[in-house]
Amino acid sequence: MKKLRVALLANLKKNAPQIEGMPADQWDDLDSESTIDAIVEAIRMGGHECEFLEGDVTIIDTIRKYKPDICFNICEGHFGDAREAQIPAILEMLQIPYTGSKILTMALTLDKPMTKRVLTYHELPTPPFQVFEDVDEPISEDLKFPLFVKPSREGTGMGVSNKSIVNNERELFDQIEFVIRRYQQPALVERFIEGREVTVGVVGNLKTPAARRLPDDEESPRIQAGLQFFPPMEVDLKPFEGTDIVYSNRLKVALADQLNYLCPAPLDSNLVDDLNWYTAAVFRVTGAKDVARVDFRLDRNDNWKPYILEINPLPGLSPGISDLVIEAAAIGMSHTELINLILNTALSRYKMI
Repeated sequence: MKKLRVALLANLKKNAPQIEGMPADQWDDLDSESTIDAIVEAIRMGGHECEFLEGDVTIIDTIRKYKPDICFNICEGHFGDAREAQIPAILEMLQIPYTGSKILTMALTLDKPMTKRVLTYHELPTPPFQVFEDVDEPISEDLKFPLFVKPSREGTGMGVSNKSIVNNERELFDQIEFVIRRYQQPALVERFIEGREVTVGVVGNLKTPAARRLPDDEESPRIQAGLQFFPPMEVDLKPFEGTDIVYSNRLKVALADQLNYLCPAPLDSNLVDDLNWYTAAVFRVTGAKDVARVDFRLDRNDNWKPYILEINPLPGLSPGISDLVIEAAAIGMSHTELINLILNTALSRYKMI
C-alpha cells in the first residue's frame, strides 16, 4: 500500500476550554495524551506518516499546512448541539477524506431523542420516551415508572448515576431539573429496562443496495454484508452493587481500569444474532460509516428482549479500557490492528486502496 500522510484529529482534555461554572464532567468524553499517542503510533505501524492535530478553531490553518491524504477523525467537539459534526463539515468543505460517519449522522446520533425518533419510525425496539425542556411539562401516558433520566446530548455516561433511575414523580422532576440546570439541555426520560446492558461494536460498511430504510416485509433478508461484528460486551456490575447499579459516569471514567468486562458476554447464540441484526439496522438507518458501537438493554421481565439505547459513531479507542478495543481483543485483534482496520475501511470507501 502507498505510504499516506494521515492527520489524527482529536480533542485533548488538557486543551479543552475552561469556563467558570462549567460542570466537573464537562470534558469527560475527550481524549488523553496516552490515547492520542497510541493511535498515532498504530497508524505509523501501519506504514503511514501521522501527526496529531487539535480539532478546534485552529484546524482550518493546521490542516491546510499539513496537507493530509486522509484524516482519522475522533473529534468530540467543544460547543454546540451538533459539535461532533463540526470537524466533518470543515473537512468536506476542504474536500479532505476522513474516517467515520458524515455530517448528518454525527449531528443526528449526538442527539439521543432524535435518534430514538428515527428508530421508532423504523419500528426498531427502543424504550418509550419523552423529552423534557422544562420540569413543568406533563408526563406522557406512555411512560410508566421506573423511568431513566439522562442528558439529551452527552456521552461517556455524563449525568448518569443511581439517581438517574426514578420511581415517582418527585424523583423524576428532581432529576429533570438537575439535568437541565447542570447541562443546559433538555432531559431525555425513557422507561427503565430492568436487566442487563450490553454493547456491540462493528467495523465496515454495508454493501449496496442498503438505503437508509428497512423493508416493510418482515421476511426480507437481514442485510448485514460488509460489516464485521465484534463479540458483545457486558460490564460486570456485581462488585459495585452497593454504589453503582447502572453503568455510570463514575464507572466509565474514574474506575474504568478496575471493571470486569465480560467479552464475549454470556448470551444465547440466537440473541447474539438478533443483537447483530439490530446493530446493522441502526448502522443503516442512521447512515453510519466505517465504525460504530450500539448499546442495548436486555429486558429481564420479557425473556431478555433487546432494547436499543443509542448508537455511538465515535466509539472510544483507548487501549485496554474502551469497549470497542476490548471487543476487538476478544477475537485476538490488537489495538494497532483495530486502528488500521478502521483506517483501511475508510480508504476502501474512498477507493484510495
